[in-house]
Amino acid sequence: MTSREDILTRVREKVGRNVDDTALARGDMEAWLNTRRQGPRPPAAGDLLARFREKSEALSTSIDIVAEWSTVPSAVARYLAERSLAKTAVGWPLLTGHDWAAAGIAFEGRGARDADRIGITGAFCAIAETGTLVLLSGHDTPASVSLLPETHVAVVAASRIVMGMEEAWNLLRAKGGALPRAVNFVSGPSRTGDIEQTIVLGAHGPYQVHVIVVTGA
Repeated sequence: MTSREDILTRVREKVGRNVDDTALARGDMEAWLNTRRQGPRPPAAGDLLARFREKSEALSTSIDIVAEWSTVPSAVARYLAERSLAKTAVGWPLLTGHDWAAAGIAFEGRGARDADRIGITGAFCAIAETGTLVLLSGHDTPASVSLLPETHVAVVAASRIVMGMEEAWNLLRAKGGALPRAVNFVSGPSRTGDIEQTIVLGAHGPYQVHVIVVTGA
């Protein structure tokens, strides 16, 4: 039993719940989700990729669109070269299968530390309505990679761009498996306007975010 399971088991015992009660409550919750009526929403017009790009760029996120997953390392290398950044990066262990060395990138699949400057992640999906990336934390997808480095590069499939927050949660319930420890929503670089309402990027996280969208299967 993991620490999480142990804690949840003790909580259930204190509130008088058991496995059967939990299953019944989950059934009630799913029934409510399946029958609920959504509130008013903006019209879902236009191409999702085009809208995601428009909203992302409005948030100071740069976008690159490639056709194949195999070209992701070279796309990352091109971005780093354009900004005179070192071709040394940490990233999700899930991404170690890419041929980073061929693109001239020294890639380490691990969580980020304070000295790391460039972090590369995937994304569970992206939200066109707000230019937001949805990232799930896990053993092979550590959250620190998108939070600690100064530059965050994310890779997402065009087929995983959804219209709004509602569709993102629906997709997570359908495809995400067990709920992860954290679901992070990233909308552009970190920013603050606390001082004289002047926007400053990178106040408490990455100051630049670059998204590579893969259109191929």
